[in-house]
Amino acid sequence: MSRFYVTTPIYYVNDEPHIGHAYTTILADVVARFHRALGDETYFLTGTDEHGQKVQQAAEKRGVTPQQHVDEYVVRFQEKWDALNIKYDQFIRTTDDKHKAVVSYLLQQLWDKGLIYKDSYEGWYSVAEERFLTDKEYEEGEWRDVKRLSESNYWFKMSAYQEDLINYIHDNPEFIQPDFRKNEVLGFLRQELGDLCISRPKARLNWGIELPFDDEYVTYVWFDALTNYISAIGYPTEEATFQKWWPVDFHLIGKDILTTHAVYWPTMLMAAGLPLPKTIFAHGWWLMGDAKMSKSLGNVVRPLDLANKYGVDALRYFLMREMTPGQDASFTIEGFISRYNSDLANDLGNMVNRITKLLGRHFDLVLPDPGETMPEDSDLVQHVSGLTEKVRSELAQMKVNYAITHVFDVLREINRYLEEMAPWKLIKTDRDRAGAVLYNAAEALRLSAVHLYPVMPEKIAQLLVVMGTSAQARLNEVGWFEWGHLKPGTKLGKTDGLFPRIEVQEALEEKAEKLDLKDEISFDDFMKMDIRVGKIIKAEKHPNADKLLKLQVDLGTEQRQVIAGIAEHYSPDDLVGKFISIIANLKPATIRGELSQGMILAADDGKTVSPLIPLKKVDPGSKVR
Repeated sequence: MSRFYVTTPIYYVNDEPHIGHAYTTILADVVARFHRALGDETYFLTGTDEHGQKVQQAAEKRGVTPQQHVDEYVVRFQEKWDALNIKYDQFIRTTDDKHKAVVSYLLQQLWDKGLIYKDSYEGWYSVAEERFLTDKEYEEGEWRDVKRLSESNYWFKMSAYQEDLINYIHDNPEFIQPDFRKNEVLGFLRQELGDLCISRPKARLNWGIELPFDDEYVTYVWFDALTNYISAIGYPTEEATFQKWWPVDFHLIGKDILTTHAVYWPTMLMAAGLPLPKTIFAHGWWLMGDAKMSKSLGNVVRPLDLANKYGVDALRYFLMREMTPGQDASFTIEGFISRYNSDLANDLGNMVNRITKLLGRHFDLVLPDPGETMPEDSDLVQHVSGLTEKVRSELAQMKVNYAITHVFDVLREINRYLEEMAPWKLIKTDRDRAGAVLYNAAEALRLSAVHLYPVMPEKIAQLLVVMGTSAQARLNEVGWFEWGHLKPGTKLGKTDGLFPRIEVQEALEEKAEKLDLKDEISFDDFMKMDIRVGKIIKAEKHPNADKLLKLQVDLGTEQRQVIAGIAEHYSPDDLVGKFISIIANLKPATIRGELSQGMILAADDGKTVSPLIPLKKVDPGSKVR
């Protein structure tokens, strides 16, 4: 029996689950379901990353312990995955005692080997990102809350494995997929690979796994979060279980965490003497129209909002059909509705209705005998019989969208076959032959549905009941993926329409009535913001960032410097003398080496950024209310 092990990243517990999280987890669920259907012994792992500075700060703000905080917040992921019909084998949490023990074991092993050392560091540190920055990163990126930091920490000798990793990537072409992601990693490795800081002093962070060789420090995210992939399957104490599942077949990740998974993680495994993953697959981002979804832009799509309105399976289908793994994909409600109506309501739904109505009208919904396969039936039978291997081949490359395309090719073949054979006419002259044609069409539809089951388990289970079989039976029972599984004489069910059309106009009108708003705040929360009118008296380009402008703003009683990310839309000369609105009581931050004492309010429709200005002239420092 073959074995298949697939993982998602472990999601940061403070996050609100969004469509990007849902996509990765549904993708893992779909391929896991398909492998189970093929009879492969399968293990699907997901979970949450629960340590770190931000968790500690959030807990302090709420007046609870960090453990209480994560225990409450983790439920958001678990409940949403249940609601989206995601059937994982294990949901790991980095606060699990078993996981913490494995992290300590791994750290001690590498310490004993001399692969971890203590050293002092002085350089840039991003408080917001909780990470040290190289001089190049600091110069080229846009970071908030950056400061110079000098402290002692523990470092992993990652640099010692640079050449080994480069050679491994060249020798194992399936290791990083798609291919262009492999090229990105090799490009990264052409630079000198430094060592990896893996600790934080308890004086700064105490919510983490204590270093086994120094109780004044906790481990930072890399040796904590990444170790989940092996701690979940028995490393190092349950050797038989670990050997059974490792190395993993697929680590599914978003492209933004490619370096951590394709550089940091493999070097950690090399240092521990463990095999590397078979494939690390990095998919793209979901965009809202043309813009990346982000909480700061307020354009995050909440998956359950769509699932509650249009059905869980409709959402699962759209996400799997619309994204080519590795590439970015765009979400719009118009695109969602169009895909649903075209594929599910029209192609699949109409085919179910057509076949069941013909069988109901002429055979009282009892499946006829197929008789002998005639030459004119062969194309359909061969087309359907090759479907399993086509789908298997596509899923081996995580191309679920192409796998779905093959299924819908079969549906079009069924439609062509019915038009050509015209059983509604044939019934008048040869009832047995008309029955055989309808049997063939029904069996081809059943096999199409079987291959869509991992994508839409709830709706396809209903369809299979209509077709006289059941998804409750083992999917890998003999004949499930083979032609002829449906038995003549089987009584079919009735359907009132599994995929009713979405009325486009009604959906778009409802969209127009509702804004995609963030969580509601109280009036007291609003009053905490001190918004003032300011006059720009000087503007110049930021010395360290092309997208930023450095503004001097007159607030009446004082002058402030504000850093604004609007250089792509305005030149400095455009802004001098203009009145703007700024949040004056925002905590000062150092942005790319320059102090910013406030934030400009601006409208942003994804194409144009326009600072908010008063309609009439008012004095600088006037309060906005």
